[in-house]
Amino acid sequence: MIAHLNHNRLLRYAGMFTWGVTGLPLLLLTMPEVEQAVMGEESVLMVSRWRAWVAWALFGFCYAWLTRALGERRVTPVDHGLVLLLASSSIAISYYSQSGLGSILLMVVACVLPWLLPLWIGVALLVLCEFVIVPVYVRGFDFSWGEAVVQASLYVGFTGFAFVTGFVARQQAQARDEQRRLNSELRATRALLAESVRVNERTRISRELHDLLGHHLTALSLNLEVANHLTEGSAQEHVSQAHTIAKLLLSDVREAVSQLRDDDAIDMVATLRPLAENVPRLHVDMELPEPFLVDDAERAHVLLRCTQEIITNTVRHAQAGRLRLGYSLRQGMVWLDARDDGRGAEIAAIGNGLRGMRERLAAYGGTVEIETAPGEGFALRIRLPLREPAEAGVVAAAAGQ
Repeated sequence: MIAHLNHNRLLRYAGMFTWGVTGLPLLLLTMPEVEQAVMGEESVLMVSRWRAWVAWALFGFCYAWLTRALGERRVTPVDHGLVLLLASSSIAISYYSQSGLGSILLMVVACVLPWLLPLWIGVALLVLCEFVIVPVYVRGFDFSWGEAVVQASLYVGFTGFAFVTGFVARQQAQARDEQRRLNSELRATRALLAESVRVNERTRISRELHDLLGHHLTALSLNLEVANHLTEGSAQEHVSQAHTIAKLLLSDVREAVSQLRDDDAIDMVATLRPLAENVPRLHVDMELPEPFLVDDAERAHVLLRCTQEIITNTVRHAQAGRLRLGYSLRQGMVWLDARDDGRGAEIAAIGNGLRGMRERLAAYGGTVEIETAPGEGFALRIRLPLREPAEAGVVAAAAGQ
């Protein structure tokens, strides 16, 4: 059963279990000892005990809140504040209970810090927290300052090990997410390849039907027409019937070739849908027209690559939770409007991905426009002509005739 649990959830449950277990020694440490309390000190001890329990409860709340959907959501400034509150509550438990329970809870904190803070900031925070507890060892355990520093150094080693464990778990989770994303791209590329193979095969079959059967049936029809003029009587009647059947067969072949040619397009719905599946930490809302057919395999490939680049950039840089991709066919072009709900930026930095996207689109007369602002996410508008300008003019002239 444990093997089937999500790794992030397992880490959360283990931390909550450790937090709950520390409540037992905290209960023993804060039990009232009236016979040892001096009049006037009892109230101070009672306040410290209650503060220790408040800090313990606050630690549990912060940990439960921070580890919800761990690794699957964006880390916000509120989370950063709760991290500081989490570390502070563990220190408070040690101070108010005069024990090393706070150092134990800091190990739990160390496991989740790699998911919430940059590497060196998390390490510095842990080291600082461990040495802040040094006075507790001096007062509560009658250690010398040297012994207290050594004790804190030991806990730094323990928390460092827990921190590295959490860091490795985070790297593995990121590797799994990247693998899922690459698998989605691979499925989309495979779908495009299958569509291209299907289109090429239908084109080859229609060409063979037209060039071979059509040629021979035309020759047969002409010969039967000549034979119809050279024969008389019942033989002429049979030749006439054969001529009629040959013309019908030639008409059927031409109709079959026309149907194959009309269906000679790539289904972009089957090609693009896999890209929206299993994207880590991002919900992709893809709106596609029905039907969504593209005649040119190279333009279909450009559209697929542009979509892949948009999703990849959103996952890596935008810190967004939702991405909307709207496709439409208008004025002989494919229109793609993309917008995410990420952090945005003052100026859109053009990296290799966006530069490559522009180059791909420019090769086929397409364009891309980028809009962004802090807190408003990124918006891209892509226009990709389905035909070359000269070809579109020929098609329009043919349609007019």
